[in-house]
Amino acid sequence: MESMEGKEQQRRLTEGEKKRKRPRDGGKGCKGREGGQGGVKKHLDALSVGYFRRVSERLSEGFAEEEEKALFVANVLSEVKGRAALVALDVTGSVTLQRLLPLATSTQVGEVLAELGGAAGADFRAVSCDRCGGHVMESALRQVPRWTEHSGTEGQETSDTKDDVEAGCSGILEAQVLSLCHSVTEEVTAFMRHTHGSHVARTLTHVLGGCLGPAHSDKRSGGKGQNVNPPLTDFEVPPSFAGALKRLSLALMENVQVCVSDAGASAMLQTMLTVCHRKRPKLCKSLLKGIVGYLASLNSAPGVSPLLVFLKDQASSRLLETVLLLSHKAVLRSLYEDHLQGQLVDLALHPIANFPVQRLIATAASYKLFLKVFDELKEGLEAILAVGHMGVIVQLAESCAQREERQGEMMRCLLLGFHCAEPPSRQLTCLPLLLSLLTHDVYYTGQTAEGATETQRPLSGICYHGSRLVQALLKFKDHSLLLNSLRALTPSDLVTLGTDQSGSHVLQAIMTSASDKGRGKILRRLEGEFVKLSCSRYGSRVLEAVWNSATVSQRQDIAKELGSSESVLRSDQFARHVWAKFALTHFVKRRAQWQEIQTDQRKKRKMFSDILQ
Repeated sequence: MESMEGKEQQRRLTEGEKKRKRPRDGGKGCKGREGGQGGVKKHLDALSVGYFRRVSERLSEGFAEEEEKALFVANVLSEVKGRAALVALDVTGSVTLQRLLPLATSTQVGEVLAELGGAAGADFRAVSCDRCGGHVMESALRQVPRWTEHSGTEGQETSDTKDDVEAGCSGILEAQVLSLCHSVTEEVTAFMRHTHGSHVARTLTHVLGGCLGPAHSDKRSGGKGQNVNPPLTDFEVPPSFAGALKRLSLALMENVQVCVSDAGASAMLQTMLTVCHRKRPKLCKSLLKGIVGYLASLNSAPGVSPLLVFLKDQASSRLLETVLLLSHKAVLRSLYEDHLQGQLVDLALHPIANFPVQRLIATAASYKLFLKVFDELKEGLEAILAVGHMGVIVQLAESCAQREERQGEMMRCLLLGFHCAEPPSRQLTCLPLLLSLLTHDVYYTGQTAEGATETQRPLSGICYHGSRLVQALLKFKDHSLLLNSLRALTPSDLVTLGTDQSGSHVLQAIMTSASDKGRGKILRRLEGEFVKLSCSRYGSRVLEAVWNSATVSQRQDIAKELGSSESVLRSDQFARHVWAKFALTHFVKRRAQWQEIQTDQRKKRKMFSDILQ
């Protein structure tokens, strides 16, 4: 019955095709078009394009049963067989294959790859370097983590032959990945310099290493987090992949001069370093030494390290960022002492080189080398502030949070840099200055006379890097200056801080890390402002975070104020969630029971917190 239903479904997808003859000059499902070099380039005809479009639509609907899905995939792949390259190089066919391959078995994926690669993998480069074919290759490679799965027919096999069947099912996929790796290794320059080929080669590197990130379609399309390295998922790979990965890495090192100068090739080598650092540490160390050795051997001006030139180059600086981030203690010390010592301030002031400096600061935080790096950079801290390279300043603060030895000095340098160190009364203004990244003279321009106490100015100008900087400083052992400055803010300033996109993270960090007594003092200053916070996208999140760490009496004070504004909260798109999460309806109608529930929840949280500690 299932087989008949599958055949009927396939018949509906292909209906109408038999009424039209295929073009005589294009072979099966294709037609000719003059290529750029005078030849004939084949591509799918309109009838086939319509078929694969309907397949894509059917895939969007999903399948009720696994058997139905397996039969459908097998039927479609039977249509693809014999013209896989044509389908992969067509826009509609490419999209359909990308959606179909995750549903196919590892054997079926291997068969598609075998047809795309042709004899001895000779066609892999043409398909991989195509704007449509490259995506299909990546989709096929992303199925490798399933290399050990069995096909649907294995259930009919006896237990004695189960291992043999598994080897046969996974063997074709493994063989095709190795064939692709051989093709990439032989023509590594052509692959890694090509826009689409480079992406295929990078996905191949991840697969050979046994770690994959999310697919392109799964990544967020916007926000500040889009450039953050996505998390990698580890999986088991065949033993043969280890040797293939090493051969590919050697091919990259033989062409290291290309990797240094070309952006696509540089990204390929960075991927290799990242994968090896995670899965093959010894190989990673060898690659790092080789890269640094090559760069250091190049000619430069007398007395000037050639690395300084590459640190200021757009393409090579990104490679050096990865090198600095992944370097172990010996390589990092060598880089600093032989090439970077005495040059860090100049590099931090450079529009490109300041990014590798940030990586150096981050990596050095784990070693005593950080003390030397900090002592050198602190001399130019005000100049770095002046040019606006706040990433360097924020990274210094975050690294200092890990190294208690320089926390006090970092705070003093910032007070001097923002012109609020002297007289001591100015130190109470440090929080607004740090949040806005403006010096005292600029922030209070025209509001003070010489020697007079500054007039209160409403909090404004909170910026992303200012928020990051304050959050890092709050991790210092002694952050009393920031808390004193917070107490100097008016209640309206606290609301401004809590409802700002960047500032809300600061207020949340302060409130959730404070003691019950300290949190209570801040909450008392916010009395009468809880409704405003609840009605804000960012303020409501702060209030929820505070609620989770608040005592029962503090929750009761918040609930009393919010409960009196039921109509306002229920009608607001953000505050209505606060009303529900705080169980305010229960608070208004059954206060004794509400208080009992909150007490029990508080005890449970404290118990689990004690266990985790």
